[in-house]
Parts: sequence; C-alpha cells; structure tokens
Amino acid sequence: QVQLVESGGGLVQAGGSLRLSCVASGRTLTSYSMAWFRQAPGKEREFVAAITWSYGTTNYAESVKGRFTISRDISKNTVYLQMNSLKSEDTAVYYCAARIGGWRGSRDEYEYWGQGTQVTVSS
Repeated sequence: QVQLVESGGGLVQAGGSLRLSCVASGRTLTSYSMAWFRQAPGKEREFVAAITWSYGTTNYAESVKGRFTISRDISKNTVYLQMNSLKSEDTAVYYCAARIGGWRGSRDEYEYWGQGTQVTVSS
C-alpha cells in the first residue's frame, strides 16, 4: 500500500502561484510513477502532470504546459506541483496519484490516491 497526503492548496489571485506537495509513504517508490490530477465542480477528473520516480521523466497536459512544473524530492518521498500564472479555470480539487510502472494519462490506471487539496483562483 502507498499512502499519499497532499498539501499546499489555497486561494490565490489570477496570475499568482502556488506549490502543492504530496508526501508518499508505505512503499519504496523506485518502480512507481506519480501524477497530479484535478477535478473541477461538475467535471471529470483530468490529468495534469506526471513524473517517473526513478528517472524524473515528466509529462504535462497541454492546458498547463509552460505554467506548471512537476518535480520530486527522493530524499523526502515528496512530489511537488509548482503552479505559476494561475487562471480561474485552474480552480479545482487537486489529487496526487501513484501507479507501478510508467506514467499514464488516465485516472483508471492509478492505484493509489490522496484525499485532494482545494485550489481556488479568483479573477
């Protein structure tokens, strides 16, 4: 089992920045990929970004490329999502997820989930 705990959400003005954190515990993450998803009210949960734990290879949704950066700190078992130039459409609950193997863009491919952290961008 992998336990994931997110933090760092909050209220920010459009154009501002936030950094989300996801602390993982329970397993060695060498063979895992970690991802961030988000879900806005009335919408499906969508892929935001992913990173492979061992190599640090990253992937992003088109909507966040150039604005968001995913990274990991192996010594802290933590994944980060740095969000810059935030827009009102980035408002959502952000979830951290983990899966064994390479990254995937589908929520159904991830076995482990955190509880989510709310990000609200005011215009």
